[in-house]
Amino acid sequence: MKISVYGLSDIHPGRHNVKDPRLDQADKLVEAKKKVYAQVDVVGAEDALKSDAIVTTAESRLELILQDLELVETRLARNPAAGETAGLQKMKAALEAEKFISEAGLEPADWQSTEAHAFLTAKPVIVGTTEELAHFDEFLVRVLAESGIICFLTVGGIENRAWPIRRGLTAPEAAATIHTDLLKSFIRAEVIGWDDFIAAGGEKQAKHAGKLRLEQRAYVIQDYDIVNFRVNK
Repeated sequence: MKISVYGLSDIHPGRHNVKDPRLDQADKLVEAKKKVYAQVDVVGAEDALKSDAIVTTAESRLELILQDLELVETRLARNPAAGETAGLQKMKAALEAEKFISEAGLEPADWQSTEAHAFLTAKPVIVGTTEELAHFDEFLVRVLAESGIICFLTVGGIENRAWPIRRGLTAPEAAATIHTDLLKSFIRAEVIGWDDFIAAGGEKQAKHAGKLRLEQRAYVIQDYDIVNFRVNK
């Protein structure tokens, strides 16, 4: 995942760990050789249009809105087709109310008619407080959540690891984030829900308590599921 920092010169670009305290909890409950946080690529404002989400400050929030408003007004001045005009008018109303395009209540047809244009606030935009931005890697937990990203865990042995995926992926699709071959070779997923894992005190304890479930291809991964994928070899 690529995250642009807008108006934040003190956040260094590059790979950042998403320091979710839940992985720290899991690492205390299950022995492994190392702990591996989910990671994201942080880029500067110049790459905002290429990013999956934007992080900014309350002060820079309005600047993003004004940039999109200028683009919308420029496009409307060119008398576009009726479908595009309708979508742009909804965007304009939201932006003039100092809301993001993502909050404009657009219908699929509106998005389709305006998809040729690159709007900054059509992406998830997360405004951080001063305290949150001072602890950026911890703040990334909220950034992922508000960008539609969840994690699942694999635990024990070599590593306890958080794997970021887009919300709504099925078990085979999630397995493919570990290795693409697992999509085709998937048999089933052994799953322990996060709450059951914590309540039991670890993976082995949750299994003994009967909390491990066998899920098939249609299962949709939930945030911080503990998962072991069974595949054909």
